[in-house]
Amino acid sequence: MNKLELKEAVIVEGRYDKIKLSEIISSPVIETGGFRVFNDREKQALIRQIAEKRGILVMTDVDSAGFVIRNFLRGIVREDQIKHAYIPTIRGKERRKAEPSKENTLGVEGIDRDALIDAIRNSGATIAGEITRQGGEITKADFFEWGLSGSADSANFRRRILIDLGLPEYLTANAMIAAVNCLYTKEEFEAYLAHKE
Repeated sequence: MNKLELKEAVIVEGRYDKIKLSEIISSPVIETGGFRVFNDREKQALIRQIAEKRGILVMTDVDSAGFVIRNFLRGIVREDQIKHAYIPTIRGKERRKAEPSKENTLGVEGIDRDALIDAIRNSGATIAGEITRQGGEITKADFFEWGLSGSADSANFRRRILIDLGLPEYLTANAMIAAVNCLYTKEEFEAYLAHKE
């Protein structure tokens, strides 16, 4: 199935939300780590940087925790850089969970594909056909070729690059790929790396 390509990066609460959306969209998806974002100045700076570069689309659960996170993000990003996708309120529990959520509603990970696509379309997000992105996406193969993964010193190299770019030092290789894809084209990032050598 074709995936939606958005201009905006999508901000979600957690890993399972990211996995679900990655089946539907080809654009970068960034996790807040739930409430961790409240005290994580580096993650806040990354989200601001992404919002300035391409805009963000916030998609959180419809429970009270989701709205607290959504409102927090609304407070750290300029109004013209943020859009909101609201999933429908559906009673139930996710398959992987033994118990339903406190509010007995499905989160992003539990909502079906069509409802998620409707939420994205209703948010006013900029969908492919309306945008053109110059340059290709950075892949795991690129990171391997550039020495950012797959070698004994890759973790240290990534850390040095993350520090230099002002990104959170703790990002894994996959999280770094998502962040860098939000901020740079492949050509821009290759040019940056060439100047680091």
